[in-house]
Amino acid sequence: MRAVIFPGQGAQVKGMGRELFDAYPEQVEAASELLGYSVRELCLEDPRGELDRTEFTQPALFVVGALAHRHWRDSGGADVAFYAGHSLGEYCALHAAGAFDFATGLRLVRRRGELMAGARGGGMIAVVDLDRDQVTELVREGGFCTLVVANDNSPRQCVVSGDADSIDELGPYLRERGVRWVRLRVSGGFHSALMRPAQREFRRFLDAFDLAAPRVPVIANATARPYPSGTTAAMLADQIVQPVRWTETVRYLLDAGVTEFVELGGAVLTKLVEQTRAASSATRSAPAPAPVPTPAPARALRAQDLGSAVFRERHGLRFAYVAGGMYRGIASPELVARLGRAGMLGFLGTGGLEPVEIERGIKEVQAALGEDGPCGVNLIADHDDPDAEEAVVDVLLRHRVRLVEASAYIQMTPALVRYRATGLRRGPDGRPVCEHRVMAKVSRPEVAAAFMAPPPDSVLDRLLATGALTAEQAELARQVPMSHDITVEADSGGHTDGGIPTVLLPSMLELRRRVLAERSYAEPICMGLAGGIGTPAAVAAAFVLGADYVVTGSVNQCTVEAATSDAVKDMLQGIDVQDTDYAPAGDMFELGSKVQVLRKGVFFPARGNKLHALYTHHDSLDDLPAKTRQLLERTYFRKPLEEVWADVARHLRATGRTELLRRAERQPKQKMALVFRRYFGYTARIALEGRPEDKVNYQVHTGPALGSFNQWVRGTPHESWRHRHVDEIGRMLLDAAADHLAAFPRP
Repeated sequence: MRAVIFPGQGAQVKGMGRELFDAYPEQVEAASELLGYSVRELCLEDPRGELDRTEFTQPALFVVGALAHRHWRDSGGADVAFYAGHSLGEYCALHAAGAFDFATGLRLVRRRGELMAGARGGGMIAVVDLDRDQVTELVREGGFCTLVVANDNSPRQCVVSGDADSIDELGPYLRERGVRWVRLRVSGGFHSALMRPAQREFRRFLDAFDLAAPRVPVIANATARPYPSGTTAAMLADQIVQPVRWTETVRYLLDAGVTEFVELGGAVLTKLVEQTRAASSATRSAPAPAPVPTPAPARALRAQDLGSAVFRERHGLRFAYVAGGMYRGIASPELVARLGRAGMLGFLGTGGLEPVEIERGIKEVQAALGEDGPCGVNLIADHDDPDAEEAVVDVLLRHRVRLVEASAYIQMTPALVRYRATGLRRGPDGRPVCEHRVMAKVSRPEVAAAFMAPPPDSVLDRLLATGALTAEQAELARQVPMSHDITVEADSGGHTDGGIPTVLLPSMLELRRRVLAERSYAEPICMGLAGGIGTPAAVAAAFVLGADYVVTGSVNQCTVEAATSDAVKDMLQGIDVQDTDYAPAGDMFELGSKVQVLRKGVFFPARGNKLHALYTHHDSLDDLPAKTRQLLERTYFRKPLEEVWADVARHLRATGRTELLRRAERQPKQKMALVFRRYFGYTARIALEGRPEDKVNYQVHTGPALGSFNQWVRGTPHESWRHRHVDEIGRMLLDAAADHLAAFPRP
C-alpha cells in the first residue's frame, strides 16, 4: 500500500522545480500571472532573496509540489491509498486528492503565507534526539507555559513554538541540560496560539471558496486522521494554530498497512518517516520485560506531578493550582500576571466593580501575559441587576477573554450562557470546540449538576430568538456542559455554605461519575477543591480525595500583590484559625446567604448579623424601636437613616435602576433592605481603603485557611505579608505537599 507525502516550509531550496517548469510551462505561466511575479525566477534564481520569506515560500512550495504530483502521475504513478502533507504540504495533498484545483490552491496558500508572514513577536526552536513527551516535560519543568510543541516531526525531532522572549530563554535552558537544538529562521510562532489573528482572518477568507471533500483519504495535521466529509475549510483554518502531528500521522499510515512512502516536492520527510518507522518496529519487536522481584524505586514526587494532567494541558499550566478571584479587585492584575508567569492560574477579581474598571484590569493582565496567556476573569452572578451582568459579559467578549470563574450562581443566567455559547465552533472532526470556558464555583450538588449539563433549552431558545446566538452555536451548546471545570467550594472565606470538604468533594465526584456515564462528552470534566486550602497537608489531602486541582483564596489576600489596604494585611497576618465568623452577604442580604469574614479586632460580623435580625423581625424602618434606630445612626451609618436612603435613591437613579427604586418606595421592607445593604457596601469600601478612623467596621472576607497558613510560616521570613508573594506561596504549598505525599507511609 502506498502513501504520497509532501513537505512543508523548510524544504525550499534555490533551483527547485527546474525540470517541472520546463515540462509544464502553461501552469507555470498561469501561476506567475496569479501571483504577480515569476515563480520560475523565484525558485531558480531568487535574485531578491525572497525564497525564504514566508509569503513567497508557501506559494513556491505549493507550485513545485502540485507540479511534482502531476509529473509523477504522468509518469505512471498510481494506486495511492493515502495522501498527507506537512503543514503547507497538506495543501498539495488536498489538491492531489481533488479537494480543489490548482488555481484555488495557489490563492489559498498565497493568502495563508501573507497572513502568517504578518505574525510577529514569535519564534521556533527545533529540538533533536528527544520525543514529544520529553520535550513537553522539559518545557513545563522550565515554566515556559506560553510555549507549545508545534511540530511533532518524529520520535527524534520536535519543534517548539511561542513568543520570542520565551524562545530566547528556552535555548540556554536546553543547552544547560545538554539538549541539542537549532533556532529556526521564521518570523512568527507558527502552529501556536500566537497565530490566532491569522487564523481568524484566514477563516473569513475561506468563506469565499467552495472546497470539496478529498476523493482519496488525506491525513490531517491537526488530528492525524483522515479529513471527515464537509470539514475541509474548517480544518485548514484550524491547521494554522494546531500542532503538526506528523509522528502520529506516519504511525496511522503504518498501522493502516502503508509500506511505501513517495515524497514529492522535496526530500525532508523521508528521513522523518524512517525514524518513526524504526521506532515503531523497535517497539513492536521488543521482548516483554522480565519480571523483577522488587519494584524499582519511585521517582520523587514533584509539584508539577500533582493533580490532573488534563487540567494543566487544558489551561496551559505547569501546576494544577488556581487562585480564585477576590471581591472588588483584591485579586489584582499584578496578582493574576504573577501567577500566570509561574505556570499557575489566577482569576481577576471583578465583583462590585464597574465595567470600565473591569476592562482596565483585563487590559493590564493581557498586556502582561498576552491574549492567550494562562489567566481568567471572575464573573459573579448579579441577582438584582441582570443588565449589569450582561454588561460585564459584553466586556469579556470585547476583549476575547477565554476563561471565566463563575461565582454565586444558583441557575444558568442568559448572560453566562451567552458567554459560553458564543465561544463554540465546530472543529475539524465535527465536534464542538470550546473557545470560551467556564470554571464554576459550586457548593451544592444541584448547582453542580446544572453546570455539568448543557445550557437549559429555554435559555438557548431565547438567545437564539433574539439573535444573540447563531443556530450552529445553539446546536453545539446542547452537546457540551456549561463547564468542563467544577470547583467544589467547601467552607471558604467570602460566600460560603459552610461545607465540609471530606463530605462535599466525594459526593460531587460521585455526581460527576454519574453525569459522565449518562452523557458522551468529548472532553472530561475536571473537579477541583476550594475552601480551607492553607497548608501543605490540606493541599495533599485535596489531591488524595481526588481533586484534579486546588483553589486558594484567603492566603492570597495577605500578599504583596493583593489590592487591599496595608491596614487589612497587617490585621490578617496575625490571625489564627478561630478568628473568623459568619455574617450576611451584602449582595444577597434578603436571601440570608452568608460570607465568612474576619472577626478579630472588628465589630462587622456582630453588626451585620444584627441588621439581618432586624430585617427579619421588622417590616419597615419606621417599625424599628427608637433606641435601635439611634444606635444604627450613631455607630453603624454615622448619619440619619433618611440621609442613607437619599444616598441609596441617588445611586439607583444614577445606575438606571429606577424600577427598583419605585418598588422600594412602595414596599417599606424592600426599602429597609436597601438601606441596610448600604452598610455592607460601606464596610467593604473602608477596609479596601484602609481608613483608620473606622477600623472596627472593616468587612474583610477571609477563612480559617489563612490562620493555618500563618501558623505554618510563623518564625520564617514569610511571617510578614511584606515577604509573601502569591506565586511563591503557591509553589511553597505544592512543593511541601509533594514532599508530604512522597513521605506518607503506604501499605
